Amino acid sequence: MSNGPQPSPSRVGIVGAGQLARMMGEAAGDMGLEITVLATTLDDAAVATCDAAILGDPKDLFALEQLAELVDVITFDHELVNLEHLRRLEARGVLVRPSADALEFAVDKAHQRRSFRDAQIPVPDFLVVSSAQDEHLEAFLEGLDQPPVVKAARGGYDGRGVLFPNDKLEALSMIEELCVSGEVVVEERLKLQGEVAQLIARGVDGQVAVYPLVTTVQANGMCIEVDYPALATNELNETAHELGEQIASLIDAVGVLAIEFFITTSGLLVNEIALRPHNSGHWTIEGARTSQFANHLLCVCGEVPGEVSPLAPSAVMVNVVGSDQPGSFEKAQAVEGALVHDYGKSWRPDRKLGHVTVLGDSREWAHVRAWESAIAYGTRTREV
Repeated sequence: MSNGPQPSPSRVGIVGAGQLARMMGEAAGDMGLEITVLATTLDDAAVATCDAAILGDPKDLFALEQLAELVDVITFDHELVNLEHLRRLEARGVLVRPSADALEFAVDKAHQRRSFRDAQIPVPDFLVVSSAQDEHLEAFLEGLDQPPVVKAARGGYDGRGVLFPNDKLEALSMIEELCVSGEVVVEERLKLQGEVAQLIARGVDGQVAVYPLVTTVQANGMCIEVDYPALATNELNETAHELGEQIASLIDAVGVLAIEFFITTSGLLVNEIALRPHNSGHWTIEGARTSQFANHLLCVCGEVPGEVSPLAPSAVMVNVVGSDQPGSFEKAQAVEGALVHDYGKSWRPDRKLGHVTVLGDSREWAHVRAWESAIAYGTRTREV
């Protein structure tokens, strides 16, 4: 066996074939990479932009083994995976980036919260339980100023698996309901001053490229708007940068790491993380020198991350989330400055159908144009 340099992976397998994989497929076209997705149906969003697709369940070991036979490295469109299956692939020498151990921080909120607390990374006050009869639960709930947030440790995203009880009795009922499927994270409900997101691209050798901090706006548990630059102080920007690098190193991330932070009176607290391209980074397709999608592919293929400086003073990205009636892609495109992305999905209410980005010298101008385009496209109105 040769001990010389090994060629960089050029055949990338993506577990999942949603809009994130679709945009990775678009980015790969200029990078000389071949993308194969593990899709659930041939109608999945990424099938149209990638080189090949195989059908299967992302939690099925046989489907993962089929994908591994066709590619040099496996990465992910989402976190709804079976970590033990991925560890079996890794034990056979399959390149899985990020690794199963790194993914566990995004897959399992209980593991993430415990590990971050041990590493003195700021998180909300929490308790992990397996039953509403947990011996520590009563005291924890009594110590809160208001009813908690109740989260399934595994399986939740875009607000799913996250419940907001109105009182203690409802909290206990919700905890019992979610405990049927596994551990539950019971967390203090915070009074937020805002939310921001930090994206970092990290290579196999630990080299990082840190994207500018952005402000995120949520409605009904889903991100609806992202603003660059973030509405944040220099101190907050520096703290997010430092925490981002600390977390990336702690979990040995490879590829894009996205960290959602709560802004509170006591500073930044980690809300969620993702080890893949993220909704808060869609603006980078046109707004940064290297998009999050290109950087994720570079990093998982063993290359150093590309330069991430912004290309305009301001950028606003608005998600197109299906309203009661479909809109018009053509009318959305006609809005001045609008860069419209369609995910190739059939319309239905509350479904992410695409996004609009507007770059400009003024955040206010970009904000108005982005929402004008998104509303023409058929997004639901802003409800925050």
